Amino acid sequence: MTRRSWWRTTVGILLTAIMLFPIYWMVNVSFTRDGDMRKDPPNLFPINGTLDGYRAVLQEQLPFLATSLLIGLGTVALTLVLSAPAAFSLAKLRPKGGGVISFLLLIAQIIPAIIMSMGFYTIYVRLGILDTIWGLIIADSTLAVPFGVLIFAAFMSGIPDELIQAARIDGASTWRTFRSVVLPVSRNSVVTVALFSFLWAWSDFLFANTLDGGGTLKPITLGIYAYIGNNNQQWNSIMATAVVASIPAAVLLVIAQKYVAAGVTAGAVKD
Repeated sequence: MTRRSWWRTTVGILLTAIMLFPIYWMVNVSFTRDGDMRKDPPNLFPINGTLDGYRAVLQEQLPFLATSLLIGLGTVALTLVLSAPAAFSLAKLRPKGGGVISFLLLIAQIIPAIIMSMGFYTIYVRLGILDTIWGLIIADSTLAVPFGVLIFAAFMSGIPDELIQAARIDGASTWRTFRSVVLPVSRNSVVTVALFSFLWAWSDFLFANTLDGGGTLKPITLGIYAYIGNNNQQWNSIMATAVVASIPAAVLLVIAQKYVAAGVTAGAVKD
């Protein structure tokens, strides 16, 4: 290994350590006793550690984790159902005003979520769906659907038109062509959109706090927030919950990383 390579490796290791240190500290605090939290200097390792935080997760947070899982899966399903056909229409059917629609989808992604949450609150009160799982699924999907349409459209625009024309010559309808030809070859983009949709719903706090703050079916973000009071901050329980809540996202990212890389870069390079 050359001297230049050693420098690159060393810098890479240092940067990786800096980026991963907050994760390490989260795990460290999750095992630290409440009485050891304010030591100066703090312990770099959980000396005389405790599992009280993780016991609290099992006793108090499992319903919140289950609620977040339902919201995440529901958001993924709704996002895929809406964004994939819409992207196919924009990419291959090319309707009039498709460019305007794509521009509006970009604009939709820069609208502050706090503004959207206030609008949703007013609508949900009138419809009677405040403090419901379906209400949060719809709200979270408003963030994921524009992103999903753009990702799907970028990928599907690279599918050869000859492939679609061949399916139509064989007698396939537009819907059958989309379902049997386009979707199977769009696997990378499907995984990408599904993953990001799930992560957005899983980590959502603003919509959850605004639209489901008073309900009994709270997501895990509100479960963590419940530990933080004016005079009571249970840091080991907070961090233990954060560790457990991070596991599904981390596992999904590791499993789907190659599909995500291919799906995000789809359409970026044209032959």
